[in-house]
Amino acid sequence: MDYITTKEVAKNWGITDRMVVYHCSAGRIKGAKKMGNTWLIPVDAEKPDDGRYRSSKVKDGENK
Repeated sequence: MDYITTKEVAKNWGITDRMVVYHCSAGRIKGAKKMGNTWLIPVDAEKPDDGRYRSSKVKDGENK
């Protein structure tokens, strides 16, 4: 299996290197391995959903 660095993944996915490291640390990228201080991600890994955002369905009288 071929691996790439967090910088390469960040460029491919259009997110920051830091967010890729965050996803790796949280176990959200299947097959990611940490070798020393470097995360290695499989070439065919899928971008995880960004858990920071939720849908903004507001019911009457809530969140006001």
